[in-house]
Amino acid sequence: MNDSPPYPPLPPHSAPRRSGKAVAALVLGILGVVTCGPFAAIPAIVVGRSAQREIDASGGLVTGRGSATAGVVLGWVEIAIMALGAIVVAAIYVFGGDVGLGSN
Repeated sequence: MNDSPPYPPLPPHSAPRRSGKAVAALVLGILGVVTCGPFAAIPAIVVGRSAQREIDASGGLVTGRGSATAGVVLGWVEIAIMALGAIVVAAIYVFGGDVGLGSN
């Protein structure tokens, strides 16, 4: 009689690991909003989307989707803030800085 099982043994179960890209995206997103502007916001979006794809493809072996999503959202928030700032500066330039000062 053969004592070996009729199927190959399963690989040892490993605990899910947190994505380093997700953590990096979150840090970049926070830096983008707090200090660095688009120099950190754009990489936060790129790295965050990459982390989301990596997490989705891992089949549950990699975690951190929330951190990756937060980094992407913070990156887009910073881009929106920068765009709004550019619109305000352009409006001040176009209207000669007399916005809301009344007539003289």
